[in-house]
Amino acid sequence: MKLYIKQAVFSWNEKFYIKDEYGNDKYFAESELLTFGHKLHVYDMAGNEVAYIAEKIFTFLPKYYVYINGIEIAEIVKEFTFWRPSYSINGLGWNVDGSPWEHSYSVYDNGNPIVMIEKEWFTWGDSYELDIPNPKNEIAALTVALVIDCVLCNQRN
Repeated sequence: MKLYIKQAVFSWNEKFYIKDEYGNDKYFAESELLTFGHKLHVYDMAGNEVAYIAEKIFTFLPKYYVYINGIEIAEIVKEFTFWRPSYSINGLGWNVDGSPWEHSYSVYDNGNPIVMIEKEWFTWGDSYELDIPNPKNEIAALTVALVIDCVLCNQRN
């Protein structure tokens, strides 16, 4: 299955619209205004919160906590590397490897693909395509892609 993330360009806070592979609205995400660190809520189209992402501030390396249905399921930490971005996902046991020059990231669980994330080039606002082989990983994979975007946003600013 595939998901497509598109960031809203003209907004006071960060907003993302998530569509399925058929172009149907599936989720939306928005950040809290005037907070220290990123705090991002993910909602289904009925307005129910399905995930929450909170950045831990005052850490040497970027660190985010992911909550699904109010339960912390993962801690995502950007690893210290020189050439290729790498993240560890504690709690799920997943690993993220990326290529900043190709704008692509791969998430694996013991060598098994969880999600392939491709960032679109030359778009207004950030846009991503997520290829998720197993639909049961949909929400967690979506949160990983949103955390990567938060890290990239912090690096740009």
